[in-house]
Amino acid sequence: MAYFYPGHEEKIPLSQQLGVDRAVINVCSQKTPLPDGGGWDFAPFKSKVESFLQAGIKPEVVEGPTPLERTKLGLSGRDEEIKVFCKLLEVMDSLDIRTVCYNWMPVIGWFRSRKNIPARGGATVTGYCHKDVEGEPLTEFGEVTQKQLWENLEYFLKAVVPEAERHGIRLAVHPDDPPVPAIRGISRILISPEALKKVTELVPSEYNGITFCQGSIGAEGADVPKTLSEFAQKKKIFFAHFRDIRGTAEDFRETFHEDGQTDMYKCMKLYYGYGLDCCIRPDHVPTMLGEECSQPGYSVLGNLFAVGYMKGLMEAAQKEIGGF
Repeated sequence: MAYFYPGHEEKIPLSQQLGVDRAVINVCSQKTPLPDGGGWDFAPFKSKVESFLQAGIKPEVVEGPTPLERTKLGLSGRDEEIKVFCKLLEVMDSLDIRTVCYNWMPVIGWFRSRKNIPARGGATVTGYCHKDVEGEPLTEFGEVTQKQLWENLEYFLKAVVPEAERHGIRLAVHPDDPPVPAIRGISRILISPEALKKVTELVPSEYNGITFCQGSIGAEGADVPKTLSEFAQKKKIFFAHFRDIRGTAEDFRETFHEDGQTDMYKCMKLYYGYGLDCCIRPDHVPTMLGEECSQPGYSVLGNLFAVGYMKGLMEAAQKEIGGF
């Protein structure tokens, strides 16, 4: 289960009841800058980890690491960000958290143009329609090219992969979401399986891999089970987001987990069949009856539905294929 937002502590007893004893936690939100003078106070993060451990839930993944905005854009101050990120890897090592999920979407990041799309029974889901943002002005950063983003990503990986190897931390890059070429002048580069493969080859290492986000890869137009197999065979899937959509990169909506366009049971069988040693979490769930849409995609009831569905698929896959 993911614990990213204030108030998500209520998920802890629910997770205990569901038998979900692993957590995905963040250090900060994406747009949080480094404090003046650089450096980072990891004491609150360490306390957060300890509170989960006391509840019998082990943090497995950091999703939402220390700030990387300047690094993605190639701005002054990126070396300070990279230094702090490497310190995070050291802290994670000391806490026995072995995977960090990061993305390469500066300025706009994860984005939905619609957050209250009606779904079955009055539930609501998020979605993206590229027509909603066409004609909007450039951001304050103007045009950011694909070439710039690839160069900055390579610069980052060359600096951090050796530290990841030293501390035994897996770097799991998340594909761009939505996977469109650009939004308001900010290019997006991780919009295909080929691009994700390129990331793993920029600085070859057993610690340089991907977050297999089924929804993002499905929106790319890729065959999700086939792509899963390709990356699993290369041992490059370090973390997975279990979700689904209906539509295309430029016009899609999220769905209940069993109501999308992907064969979810086939995917679950592949995770088991390849014996993947990674954390998997439900992602981008519907907002259901009686809930406010304050954090679209991360409501509690939708997570309960998703976990129950996933546990059923897991039991079926385990019985059909065998254990891990």
